[in-house]
Amino acid sequence: MTDTHTTPSPDRLRTAPAERFAGETHRFNLQQALRDLRAEPHPARDGHRQVTIFHHTPITHVLFAFDEGGTLGQHSTSGLVTIHVLEGRVIVQAEGVPHDLSAGQLLILRPNVPHDVRAEECSAMLLTVHLLSDTP
Repeated sequence: MTDTHTTPSPDRLRTAPAERFAGETHRFNLQQALRDLRAEPHPARDGHRQVTIFHHTPITHVLFAFDEGGTLGQHSTSGLVTIHVLEGRVIVQAEGVPHDLSAGQLLILRPNVPHDVRAEECSAMLLTVHLLSDTP
């Protein structure tokens, strides 16, 4: 099993993807990953920080840490999206409908659904994108 919590070299902010995604099995301590993400020395962008914790086509898992009021602007992707709120409370606007999500809740969006995210308080979420080869 690959240890997914490794120390980056001094010239990198994070361990290189080739190292992070290597190996046949991967176990994640999401609480530790969030602490590490929040402790990074660079400023948060639009009130959030994010790190791809795993990518192996067609699946990508991205961990987000939001400050209160942090945003992720409107976007869409050609894959099935799941948003799993780990901490706090976020509003996901999708197809004109606000989805008020708190810790433990999951929202699933079909491919190509424009959406944005706003943190109502300090929050964390795990975003998973599953690119589909044949979208109905």
